[in-house]
Amino acid sequence: MISVVIPVYNEHDSLATLHDEIARTAQAANLQYEILFIDDGSTDNSWSVIDRLAKEHSNVHGIRFRRNFGKAAALSAGFSAAKGDIIMTLDADLQDDPAEIPNLLKKLNEGYDVVSGWKQKRLDPWHKVYPSLVFNGMVSWLTGVKLHDHNCGMKCYRAEVFREIKLYGELHRFIPVLAEARGFKVGELAINHRERKFGHSKYGVARFVKGFLDLLTVKFLTGFGQRPQHLLGTIGLFSFALGTLGMIYLAITWLIRLAEPTWFEPLHNRPALIYSAAAMLLGAQMMSIGFLAELMTAYMSKDQESYSVKEKTTPKNEQPAPDVNDP
Repeated sequence: MISVVIPVYNEHDSLATLHDEIARTAQAANLQYEILFIDDGSTDNSWSVIDRLAKEHSNVHGIRFRRNFGKAAALSAGFSAAKGDIIMTLDADLQDDPAEIPNLLKKLNEGYDVVSGWKQKRLDPWHKVYPSLVFNGMVSWLTGVKLHDHNCGMKCYRAEVFREIKLYGELHRFIPVLAEARGFKVGELAINHRERKFGHSKYGVARFVKGFLDLLTVKFLTGFGQRPQHLLGTIGLFSFALGTLGMIYLAITWLIRLAEPTWFEPLHNRPALIYSAAAMLLGAQMMSIGFLAELMTAYMSKDQESYSVKEKTTPKNEQPAPDVNDP
């Protein structure tokens, strides 16, 4: 079964149309499906529409938040409630075309665990398109996950991806990056992108600032999440060593000045003393933070394995467990 998870925030005009398009696509492709609408604290009539759709259709379900918690929280709630073996996500504003669902499934069946949509012909204003191009290029460069559109809301996943990936903050746009870091295979497919008919974009300039900070977080989590001291300790050792070398140099010049007072300035007049002391302090602090991070990582790792198992072999002589209901 396919679970279609749709975060909703003030989208009451488009929900009924979106449901009808998904239903037509699923019926044409002979798909068993469910739709989960996650109302992320909407202030319009979105929940009324969701409630009506759920009463009219047994495969439609709704979850309503008490307030706006963000898209990552809405997706997490949907992933937890989803019953399907495959999970599809798309935005509620009708810009993602449900007719692409069979194409994404076909791509997923080529051996991928995650398939991300690519709005190749994007019908958005230029002030959204060009910053997005820069951001996507930066994400691909820093993480090594080469996708044209990391932030596309239309994606397809195998359900096991979300047994290992937990979302918080605004990390939803980096799910493919987090999945590949766990060993899942990530692919991409060009999809049809449509013009916005209802509502307005929820994102502004602050989105790009937050996105960059989240990118740094993801880079740290995927590169050093299980070994934070490797990064923090390296920075600390380099800084401490640099400060130590500066102090050694100053000690040598101080001894020389004892014999020849005119050769060097007094230590209290030399900025190098302050810089060297600051470098040593910074190095010590970074290494201390690294040790604390290692302790936290070791504690948290009790609840999450540092590896990902795809499958296991079955011993030759092992027989399947008998069915207790078989006479």
